[in-house]
Amino acid sequence: MKDGVNGVNGVALGVFVFFFLAVTVMGFLAARWRKAENEHSLDEWGLGGRSFGTWVTWFLLGGDLYTAYTFVAVPAAIYAAGAAGFFAVPYTILVYPLIFTFLPRLWSVSHKHGYVTTSDFVRGRFGSKGLSLAVAVTGILATMPYIALQLVGIQAVLDVMGVGGGENTNWFVKDLPLLIAFGVLAAYTYSSGLRAPALIAFVKDTLIYIVIAVAIIYIPIKLGGFDEIFGKAAEAYKTINPATGKPKGALVPGEAGQWTYATLALGSALALFMYPHSITATLSSRSRNVIRRNTTILPLYSLMLGLLALLGFMAIAAGVKVTNGQLAIPQLFENMFPDWFAGVAFAAIGIGALVPAAIMSIAAANLFTRNIYKDFIKKDATPAQETKVSKLVSLLVKVGALVFVLTMDKTVAINFQLLGGIWILQTFPALVGGLFTRWFHRWALLAGWAVGMVYGTAAAYGVASPTQKHFGGSAAEIPGIGEIGYIGLTSFVLNVLVTVVLTFVLKAVKAPEGVDETSPEDYTADAGDAGVRDLPTVGAGAH
Repeated sequence: MKDGVNGVNGVALGVFVFFFLAVTVMGFLAARWRKAENEHSLDEWGLGGRSFGTWVTWFLLGGDLYTAYTFVAVPAAIYAAGAAGFFAVPYTILVYPLIFTFLPRLWSVSHKHGYVTTSDFVRGRFGSKGLSLAVAVTGILATMPYIALQLVGIQAVLDVMGVGGGENTNWFVKDLPLLIAFGVLAAYTYSSGLRAPALIAFVKDTLIYIVIAVAIIYIPIKLGGFDEIFGKAAEAYKTINPATGKPKGALVPGEAGQWTYATLALGSALALFMYPHSITATLSSRSRNVIRRNTTILPLYSLMLGLLALLGFMAIAAGVKVTNGQLAIPQLFENMFPDWFAGVAFAAIGIGALVPAAIMSIAAANLFTRNIYKDFIKKDATPAQETKVSKLVSLLVKVGALVFVLTMDKTVAINFQLLGGIWILQTFPALVGGLFTRWFHRWALLAGWAVGMVYGTAAAYGVASPTQKHFGGSAAEIPGIGEIGYIGLTSFVLNVLVTVVLTFVLKAVKAPEGVDETSPEDYTADAGDAGVRDLPTVGAGAH
């Protein structure tokens, strides 16, 4: 039931605003939570003093990886195309055994040497500022559209609540609610650093779990049960799409789509913890064992994701009709829930955007400060100067994402995020390879990265969709196989081939190796071990 002349859902909006104000207060109070001895260091502002235990890290990583975009886009993919959208479930299951093998090693060596970013590690391991710069630039590039998509998630919720008016409304009035949300996010991230999203993540994840638990029971009861839901969905997918001349989707992926499904799941799993925000949340934990425990309990989120994906089928069965698929789930909540609970659901999505957007902007800012500003612009920067630059850059990153959202077509943001996944996967050989072996040559890694980036970008540029000529998707024909597969994984394989071949060549001609500042025992060190202290340049942190 809506009220007001503009069709604003007043009750839902009131509940949404209540939760938004609550987390805003928490965001500013977070600066006093676990107050630092030395606030003017990246260890404190950008990594929360490396002091978070198992539960804080679990909520922080969950808040980081399961974003508003996940909440909106995974069921939207099911809504649009059927079971092919379920690739998100197996890839989040694949990722945790994978990270169990390398994240504890990254945490140990980073804690020992005071590394704040993945580029810090790559520079220290291979003695190459060029390779470090490549990893940093890739991380920042891949993160920007990801932040933009969090703002798209907030905008989708505001649209469904009727806030800001329709498409013909003055742009300032239409976007004012988003501008306010952005301003609040920027302010508390600037003041509290990583402590703000860490504290807010508790509220965000609790709300999401409540909304999904209610939705998965309440909505099927209203729709006549899961038999009815799957039946209606199957019928809807048989409808011919006039743009393609083919059925809209399928409850089970066809044989032709299996390579795409499998490569997308595997490639996404390899890419997920290459993103700077994933590593920032990881390095904020206080011990190696906290990471190991988290890799065993994080799969609980995958269970939630499977249930969340079912909402796409429910939106079809409920007769939700939207031109923009991203609005399908917010609209489902609006149609099916009482107004007050729709407000809770919208708050879960909105706050689900703020937490990762904050962590992403901090991670991108840390990369710029440590691996561009300090390495190439001001080599003698003090910890206080580093922190100041990071704070300012975190604001600039958010402004860039906001401009992205306000000036570009939303489908462009979504497709750039797909491109971000292709790009970030090309940092895998340098980061994960470097954690286990020093065999790869730094120049070979840089050449492999360049080949992967160029091929991946060019292949994605050549993908057309019914709505656009370029960057229309993330799957293309795999050279030599002829099947359609995830471009990111094809690029990654080319990257690895080039890296291995060139390493043999460069070692044969005795090309100069960089200096490795790490030692084998650094990769298994824990916080309590003798000599495990951050470097003086990083500043005093909690250990």
